[in-house]
Amino acid sequence: MAVMKEFKAESKRLLEMMINSIYTQREIFLRELISNASDAIDKMYYKALSEEGLTFNKEDYFIKITPDKDKRTLTISDTGIGMTQEELETNLGVIAKSGSLAFKTENELKDGHNIIGQFGVGFYSAFMVADEVTVISKAWGSDQAYKWQSKGADGYTIEPCEKETVGTDIILQIKPNTEEDQYDEYLETYRLRAIVKKYSDFIRYPIKMDMKTSRPKEGAEGEFEEVTEEQTINSMVPIWRKNKSELTEEDYNNFYFEKRYGFDKPLKQIHVSADGAVVYNAILFIPEHTPFDYYTKEFEKGLELYSNGVLIMDKCGDLLPDYFSFVKGMVDSEDLSLNISREMLQHDRQLKLIAKNIKNKIKSQLQSMLKDERENYEKFYKSFGRQLKFGVYNDYGANKGDLQDLLLFYSSKEKKLVSLDEYVSRMPEDQKYIYYATGESIERIERLPQTELVADKGYEMLYLTEDIDEFAIKIIDKYKDKEFRSVSSGDLGIESESDDSADANEDNNKELFERMQSLLDGKVKSVRASKRLKSHPVCLAAEGELSIEMEKVLSAMPNGQDVKADKVLEINVNHEVFQALKKAAEQDETKLALYTNLLYNQALLIEGLPIQNPVAFTNDICKIMA
Repeated sequence: MAVMKEFKAESKRLLEMMINSIYTQREIFLRELISNASDAIDKMYYKALSEEGLTFNKEDYFIKITPDKDKRTLTISDTGIGMTQEELETNLGVIAKSGSLAFKTENELKDGHNIIGQFGVGFYSAFMVADEVTVISKAWGSDQAYKWQSKGADGYTIEPCEKETVGTDIILQIKPNTEEDQYDEYLETYRLRAIVKKYSDFIRYPIKMDMKTSRPKEGAEGEFEEVTEEQTINSMVPIWRKNKSELTEEDYNNFYFEKRYGFDKPLKQIHVSADGAVVYNAILFIPEHTPFDYYTKEFEKGLELYSNGVLIMDKCGDLLPDYFSFVKGMVDSEDLSLNISREMLQHDRQLKLIAKNIKNKIKSQLQSMLKDERENYEKFYKSFGRQLKFGVYNDYGANKGDLQDLLLFYSSKEKKLVSLDEYVSRMPEDQKYIYYATGESIERIERLPQTELVADKGYEMLYLTEDIDEFAIKIIDKYKDKEFRSVSSGDLGIESESDDSADANEDNNKELFERMQSLLDGKVKSVRASKRLKSHPVCLAAEGELSIEMEKVLSAMPNGQDVKADKVLEINVNHEVFQALKKAAEQDETKLALYTNLLYNQALLIEGLPIQNPVAFTNDICKIMA
């Protein structure tokens, strides 16, 4: 009779913690057991490489899943190396003892086959779904099989038993259903197949299961019969391990759809096979359209992460910087250090190296699209350009060097999107700055009075229509030694024939402008003669780092930041309105106040800023008409 053996105290505590809390999804027990079975076959493969007289016939090696609803058992069998009594004791008697790790340590694998996982740890995830676990194993080179059996934390037994073939059978006595949990699902073939496809589809050995299928009935035309036949339910050969030359665009697109990365067709794929400081394979996709929840807090970035073909994480966010969070795809590496659950990665050097390489690959691909596939890039940019701009602005501009060459803005001259490099390459020698104008739309910007002088000089302007645009531009500050300058800034750096006359008018009308400033009661920092206006009577300019457009964006935020730009009211002294102002200043203080308020509110409307008192504004208009 088998004698009950107790787990060591630390193993008992770890087992209880694992069953109750470590794994977030019970279904991964099957992934763990399949991984262990794959490890056991890997060991046979290695034996065949290192021992004469032993050949590895691939057809003889597989994993079999057998559910039995009547007995409520689920059996996972493999034709791998098996375990001796001592190995059962060592590997399963002490949780976190790594049979695979020990095998790897004792045998230097020169063929590139890495043995992943820790048998003792993943194995115990079976107790999340089973009341009792039985392991029947016969080791290669041994005539005697052994049975290991346990009902959980109380302990286990090991005794001799009969088994004809080398390998291991793990038999789970599936728990009865409860109000909260339906354990029956782990006895359903369709559910088991779905779990295998999700986590273990790329295990390199066949995973077999008896499946019910329908086929034409012999001798009865048009009739079908239901039969049960053994099927291989995993694909075995991952697309990412194939040579790029073997794959077509259709192959990549099918993979994109099969993995449910999106409902759209990807614009571009990036296939990486890295064999350097860190070894990994990756297939990355740049989508055409934004997911419906992309710009919400519910969106979760990340790539699927595999270790040697076994899915470890659905979304590994550490592999992508936030500004490339739109990228979909997967990474498979044999070099990653995994913790006991295989669900959470230790942030080790390998992971950081992979993440850095992936970032550079994505950036390189986007640059290539911008250069060689402009139409495709603009489709991408329409969906995700905003994210690139956020990337420039975030982290105090730490990533602007990676992203600034990927940005596009509408050009006043080209009437289309242009890059900063394209803009600078066309700048005349006498142009000091990269000029930009901000507004809610291209049409609105084109009507801005502030653009007149820059346009008259023949200089190109970038039109910034998104709320994030100017924040990103301010962070970049300079591009190829050229500073950015808003058309609404105090100094445009443009020498004009009218400059001297404007300065003279400033001096001659100093008292008038001071009276107007006083009438506006702190609403503007100053009133001055404009050097930029040609046909319009008035506009607002801004001094300091905070522009008027930035004020509008910040004021619209949920916390309603009460920030104001330093505004300057600029008057076109060559406009007929200015003559009316001067006349009012000489003859009628009330009329001067009326004109001043009208011009100020007119400037606010041009900027798209709210008028504080619309009723007073309409009354002022009526006074002029009366």
